[in-house]
Amino acid sequence: MIYLWAFIVGGGICVIGQLMFDIAKLTPAHTMATLVVAGAVIDGVGLYEPLVKFAGAGATVPITSFGNALVHGAVTEYQQDGWIGIITGIFSITSAGISAAIIFSFLAALAVRPKG
Repeated sequence: MIYLWAFIVGGGICVIGQLMFDIAKLTPAHTMATLVVAGAVIDGVGLYEPLVKFAGAGATVPITSFGNALVHGAVTEYQQDGWIGIITGIFSITSAGISAAIIFSFLAALAVRPKG
């Protein structure tokens, strides 16, 4: 049953993103930023963790999970280290993903010649 809920929740997030493209005519950058902020807000009000427990990868794979990770890390570190924890907490959880994006983008740029 967890696979069904992961599919429904993850697919629902993707449908929202597609509707933002098709109906609202938002650019990919605006859509991505909106979904990240939505994930951050949902985590800020305490609803993203229950969604992750309910849907598993359906909630952790889409881009909304990045916003969740940013806020979750910042709040956790703030509680442990005070105000400086807001900055360090953002990077403690997301550093692997950010590093991977930079490294793989660099490698792709070396391997592929862009059209001029």
